[in-house]
Amino acid sequence: MSALPLQANGAAINMAKKAAFSTVVGNALEWFDFASYAFFATIISRQFFPPGDAATALIGTFAVFGIGLVARPLGAVLFGRLGDVKGRKLALLIAMPMMGFGTLMIGLLPTYASIGIAAPILLVVCRLLQGFSAGGEVGNAIAFLIEWSPPRKRALYSSLQQASAVGGTLIGSLIAASLSSMMNHDLLQSWGWRIPFLIGGLVIAPLGFYLRSKVEETPFFADEGPNSKVSTSAEHPAWVLCAKTVGISTVWVVSFYVFLIYVPAYLSVHGHIHNANALWINTAGLLVMVISIVLSAIVSDVVGRKPLLLFSSICVLVFSYPLFVLFANSTSVFTVFLGIVLCGGLAGIFAGTCPAAMAEMFPTRLRTTGVSIGFGLSTAIFGGFASLISETLIKVTGSQLSPSFFVMCTAIISLAVIFSLKETAHDPLK
Repeated sequence: MSALPLQANGAAINMAKKAAFSTVVGNALEWFDFASYAFFATIISRQFFPPGDAATALIGTFAVFGIGLVARPLGAVLFGRLGDVKGRKLALLIAMPMMGFGTLMIGLLPTYASIGIAAPILLVVCRLLQGFSAGGEVGNAIAFLIEWSPPRKRALYSSLQQASAVGGTLIGSLIAASLSSMMNHDLLQSWGWRIPFLIGGLVIAPLGFYLRSKVEETPFFADEGPNSKVSTSAEHPAWVLCAKTVGISTVWVVSFYVFLIYVPAYLSVHGHIHNANALWINTAGLLVMVISIVLSAIVSDVVGRKPLLLFSSICVLVFSYPLFVLFANSTSVFTVFLGIVLCGGLAGIFAGTCPAAMAEMFPTRLRTTGVSIGFGLSTAIFGGFASLISETLIKVTGSQLSPSFFVMCTAIISLAVIFSLKETAHDPLK
């Protein structure tokens, strides 16, 4: 394929770096929009749900968060197919303003006190729009990056999708923590929480769209041509590859959504850490995760995908229960900080290695569809409802440690699939 020798000259390398930069910045901006909801979950629960039981309102808020991710497989099917037929760039250009519009609407929505039951209904609509957009973002961004990457840096380039997504989440956490620290309780409750959503819709989405409009289509897709056909394999049909993608990413999405999205609310509701401190601690965990993503991707390009995936899955299986014992009982901000840093490091190993492992399983003409659907299903089933499942387990069992067993079960599922994987780190991209 001509794309590979082209990458050896300086012009192609510069173009690859430009494509990576544009994709990374746009992806970070989009995920800032998406994650802001989770960091203001406790406030949103009071604004958009009937007053009464705080735990029930929080469950409702997390249910809406999960509903947003249920739309991801639908977005994955549409945008994945669009990316495989019309190109990765077009799909990425459409996804950005869609995310921006849903985010802006959340920032402008009237509360339950103003419009009653219409408030949570409209919130669901906005989250569905965000989720639909996010479903098309992941597979196309990973395919775009890995197809622009030098052959020996596929994990590094494709990991930038996750590094930028977590970077956007980190920015959202940083802004949430700053607002919680600088604004008094009443101002934050009344209108301060809306600030990230307004920034996302009015500033971030237009900027991301502009950056993405300046990049070219990947050389792999351009060489294939719009009318190329995909050869299928009886040994490895597409549905089997999608199922493996779901399997290997299950522990990844659950460890991320439980430890770095749900736990900030858990610490303030069930633990002994003030909400502002919990958000600052979580910000540190996300920063460690970004560093871990890049470092693990570099290592993966040398030693392969399986060793890192097995190591991190086993660590999640072993450490989940002790971590929740710490989160539920410790009053020490520093000790909880160390626990969250460990979570960020482990989640980063998955996020630095899984994108390449998933993308390398599929040929060019199925790559965005396969990765988008597989990862979208995993996120919708296990990740999107991770907070809801965790909070419901606590309410049903009465044990504040019950979310740890949910995480451990997903680690067992992923370990079974990872053991069956063929190492693809040093094989040519299909």
